[in-house]
Amino acid sequence: MTEITVIRDVETIVAYDPDGDRQVYLHGGDVAFDETGLICVGTRFEGQATTELSGKARMVMPGLIDIHCHSHDEPMAKSIFEDVGTAALWGQAMYEYSGVIDGGEDARAACLTVMLGDLMRSGATTILDIAGANDIWLDIAAQSGARAYLAPGFRQADWVVSDSHRLDFEWNDKAGRDAFARALDFAERARAHPSGRLDGVISPSQVETCRPDLLVDAAEEARNRSMLITVHTAQTMAEHEELLRRTGLTGVQYLEQLGVLGPDVILGHCIFADHHSWTRQRTRNDLVTLADRGTTVAHCPVTFARSGMALETLGAYRRAGVNVAIGTDSYPFNMLEEMRQALICSRLGGKSVFDINTADIFDAATLAGAKALGRDDIGRLSVGAKADLLVIDLDAPTMRPVYDPLRSLLHCAAERAVERVYVDGRLTVNQGKPTQLDYDGAVREMQALQDWACSRAGTYDPRGRNIDELAPKSLPVLER
Repeated sequence: MTEITVIRDVETIVAYDPDGDRQVYLHGGDVAFDETGLICVGTRFEGQATTELSGKARMVMPGLIDIHCHSHDEPMAKSIFEDVGTAALWGQAMYEYSGVIDGGEDARAACLTVMLGDLMRSGATTILDIAGANDIWLDIAAQSGARAYLAPGFRQADWVVSDSHRLDFEWNDKAGRDAFARALDFAERARAHPSGRLDGVISPSQVETCRPDLLVDAAEEARNRSMLITVHTAQTMAEHEELLRRTGLTGVQYLEQLGVLGPDVILGHCIFADHHSWTRQRTRNDLVTLADRGTTVAHCPVTFARSGMALETLGAYRRAGVNVAIGTDSYPFNMLEEMRQALICSRLGGKSVFDINTADIFDAATLAGAKALGRDDIGRLSVGAKADLLVIDLDAPTMRPVYDPLRSLLHCAAERAVERVYVDGRLTVNQGKPTQLDYDGAVREMQALQDWACSRAGTYDPRGRNIDELAPKSLPVLER
């Protein structure tokens, strides 16, 4: 017998209105579901339920869709490089510092477990993770209970920062092609996984680290396999200037010229398009191109705001007709905090409270994410859709008083009010704890992994600097 869960008399349901293609509030009514999907949304469920829960002082809403994140070593980098950057590369820390923290193969399981646990605790039910191909990636993603799109990255060039002022590229075309072949194989294995919740994505890592023929071939292979394509594009000024030097084009223009753009493409970040105030362009064509091609932008504000960079603006992209979905990129892997930051950064960039509102952000994290993935069965609560949903405790101290529950959640409470998370009708988070992962054990393991990686940082730094030189602590340590 199929197990059916019903949440009775829910105070607030965030439901999908197909007539307006929008999210709406319903007050009162039941939400019923099983592993096949949603059976009842907002009316009275008259069938027999295996589990019956009270919806008093609860909000039930669709699961959030994280369209761009990185497991790999990212969870281990917390609290190290937030105050550093390479001045000559517009303050971006990624090129010079990200490669010096390497936890090795032993860190993969703990990093992935922590990332998935944090994302699910903050309401993410679908996750697109860009990392290195590894068997344990499949195992833990499936074990977590999340809906996961796995994107094994490949590239032909590594970044090299010389004397903290110049970005160079070390090319190895054969190694990049070999990694591409492995990525295709891994993506197919993800798609064939018996859980039915995994899929593969084709991911040339960065637009500037792949030859044009590899970008074209990757798009062709993805389309032959009906898979999505994701590539970091227009993510930094260093990349923007490098493409101008090579081609005279912005990242968007370059991919358009190659025939890569389309509705099956997700561009990571896409901050420095031709209208951005930091660039040398004075045109405004890139957003028109993205909208015309139906290409999605994965917006991850937190990690870039840490370096003083921001999209100009999320509101402007949406008004131009660009499909913008939300990603977390790096730590803190918190979808609700990412959504809050997206709203704040957009208003700051637009210099107006009216640049974007809470409903827009919620749409970006649900319906826009589903559209990016080519799906109409997630990111919404409607009969027949997947049973991917959150139960929010409206009585949580950080939620009360409640006039508008989504505003209370995004502006104040965040993950502290997330009581339960379901994916495919199965409970994956209960009272803030992942049910399928040893999250606490992985968190404990992370400290030893970070200590070990920090002790070896000088090995990977071209200038041989130790961790104290690379990342001085916020306050001086007083020796006794």
